[in-house]
This record gives sequence, C-alpha cells and structure tokens, in this order.
Amino acid sequence: MSDKGKALENEYRIRFTPIEQYRNAVWQILCGRFFSRYIPKGAQILDLGCGWGEFINNIEAATKYAMDMNPAAEGKLDQYITFLQQDCSTPWSLAPESLDVVFSSNFLEHLPDKDSVEKTIAHVYKALKPGGKAIFLGPNIKFVPGAYWDFWDHYVPFTEASMAELLQLNQFTVTEKIDRFLPYTMSDGKPPPLIALKVYLKLPVFWPFFGKQFLVVAEKN
Repeated sequence: MSDKGKALENEYRIRFTPIEQYRNAVWQILCGRFFSRYIPKGAQILDLGCGWGEFINNIEAATKYAMDMNPAAEGKLDQYITFLQQDCSTPWSLAPESLDVVFSSNFLEHLPDKDSVEKTIAHVYKALKPGGKAIFLGPNIKFVPGAYWDFWDHYVPFTEASMAELLQLNQFTVTEKIDRFLPYTMSDGKPPPLIALKVYLKLPVFWPFFGKQFLVVAEKN
C-alpha cells in the first residue's frame, strides 16, 4: 500500500468509524428520498471519491463504479460495484462517454490544488455520455469560513458559484444550483435524529437556515 493510501485509510478510520452506521442510515434516506430523482434505474454511475461507499451502496442503478485512492474503500463496497483505486486527476480507465451520471460528495475540496480539480472535471466530462449528469455536493465556504479548515485535508475552497463556473468552463450546462442544501458535517459527534432529516428534505423552506453545503447539478452538452 502506498503512503498516500495508508494516510487515507487512517483518516477515514478516525473520521468515520464512530458514526459508520449512522452515516449509512443517512445516505439511505438521502438516496431514496432525494438523489434518486436524478438517476434513472438503468443508469451507469460513478461515485467519485466514494469514501466508504455510503452513496453508491444505497443508490439504485444498473451499473455502479466507485473511485477512491484509499484501498480499504473496496472492502466497504457491495460486491457488484466495480472499484477503481486511482488518483482521479490522472486518466481514467473508464471508456469515454460510458457513464450516465457522475456523483461526488464532499470530495473535490480534498484534492491538493486547483489544477488537480480542473483535470478531474475534464475526466468527468470525457466519461459522461452526451446529456449525462454531473452532481456535486460539498461544503460552501461562504457559510463555514473558519470551520472549513477544521479538516486537515481540506485544500481547495468552493462556493456554489465557483463550482458552477468551473463546470461551465468545462462545457457543462448547469441545470440546478443551490447555495444552501444540507448541514455541514456528520463528523462533529452531534448527529441529529434521522426523522429530522426526512422532514428537512421535505421542507426546503428550512434549507436557508441550516444548509451549509451546496448542491450543483450540470449536464454534458
């Protein structure tokens, strides 16, 4: 295992182990009650920066891929998910125009610099079919300016506007841009009850008060 892989495995273990079951339950709700609207059941989908697979394990799709640098991520994935262990800024092994959806949650801010982010977005565009969707969820630095840096491996700051502009510069058409969607983090030891999440998703009127993560959805032209 590479030094980078060992470091990621240790980070994930420290950050996720105490709330692993809760995180999975949260993503069951998010996938079933919200994100499934963007993803046809027959879709070929990639979870970019899959972590421990909470999204890709719970979303319904015909063909599933998961990409991460952490080799231990594979052991968290359902057996029918194809795991791609690699640096996402280097060329992907996936065929061009083979995916219907690329999803990524709380990942791009962990890349080392903007050049790596830009290369990754170019690979996303190449891998998607025409009309394919790119879905990005992440912390909005406008609403967590200091707390954004509480995670040692946060490097690149984002807002919903910068995320949308990056996609537009890479030939995507932005179809949805929400500055305040979900609360910031599940890693602070204060998980709210799951029923609260179900109610929250049904009532977007509350999002501007509690949301600190953006959601940007774009289509490949």
